[in-house]
Amino acid sequence: MYLAASKFKQIMNNISKILSLLTLVFITVSCSRSDSSTQPLRDYTAQNVTDMTTIETYMKTHYMEVVTNPGATDDQNVVFTLIPTGGTQTSIWDQTTYPIQTRLVTVKQNNIDIPYKIYYLQLRQGSGANSKSPCNVDRVLTSYRGEYIYTSTETVGTVTTSTIVSKQFEESVNPQGFFNLTGVIRGWSEIFPKFKTGSYTGNPDGTVSYNDFGAGVMFIPSGLAYFSNSTGGIPSYSPLIFSFKLYEIQRTDQDGDGIYSYQEDIGTDAANPNTPDGYVYTLATGVYNVDDTDSDGIPDFLDVDDDGDYFTTASEIKNTAGVAYPFDLIPTCGGTGNGKKRYLDPTCHN
Repeated sequence: MYLAASKFKQIMNNISKILSLLTLVFITVSCSRSDSSTQPLRDYTAQNVTDMTTIETYMKTHYMEVVTNPGATDDQNVVFTLIPTGGTQTSIWDQTTYPIQTRLVTVKQNNIDIPYKIYYLQLRQGSGANSKSPCNVDRVLTSYRGEYIYTSTETVGTVTTSTIVSKQFEESVNPQGFFNLTGVIRGWSEIFPKFKTGSYTGNPDGTVSYNDFGAGVMFIPSGLAYFSNSTGGIPSYSPLIFSFKLYEIQRTDQDGDGIYSYQEDIGTDAANPNTPDGYVYTLATGVYNVDDTDSDGIPDFLDVDDDGDYFTTASEIKNTAGVAYPFDLIPTCGGTGNGKKRYLDPTCHN
């Protein structure tokens, strides 16, 4: 259907953005959220430095044990334990069985770009015939355990000692619903795309056995978690640890244009335009976004007209009978379009 004027596209995109913002209402992994502090916010940059010191100290003073029990609910469970004085256990920081990996992400907070680092461990990436990774805006079915890191002090006589430790605040063993990665803490949406699903089978007693699923651990600074908010038993400004298992995913279509959002992940950056990286974002005004075909400031996964030709994407992916093509069969165009699918080529229409 031809749109009469650019005004209509703007209205439709505004509606789409409003709907997307509604889904971004901050639901938490612990189901509740409250502000318990009336104190001024701490500086994001300074808090991030503190958080990283806390996280790294924890990783250097604790060791972990991983359960291997295929098909059982405790498979890939992780236990963290403080290394006792004189202990010979290998710390999380020094162990090499699960190499420490990092995810770097910059977030604008209080109009300042804050560079964050998330440490994570791949206990198992996930594998199988139908194994797949979520995009950062998909939904995930996951079991997890959440812990917050804090400083414990103990006074014996006149001597006070401080130790960095963690405390569990929540655990989900048999998940019944999916989490939308646009509605949880930022740390989750940054790390889950690094993992894949496995396989699963139903049991006669109604339970489900999962195998070869992705499993990992993420260490999240408070700026990518709840920051100044205390919620679900988590104190404000707490770095978090999540051990998790990725069982299944559900694809989303954020703008309802008939193209899944993960399929609107065009590339990693300007140098890699044909290498999807599992992430789609809305970037600051004027910043080049490889996932924004028409460079109108609205990335394709939120844009009802991806190529800016005033024909809706939904109409351009249909055949002459008005039926949408499967994604892989959407026609491409030659000429100036260089073989792009026609909904991404402003010179080509249905």
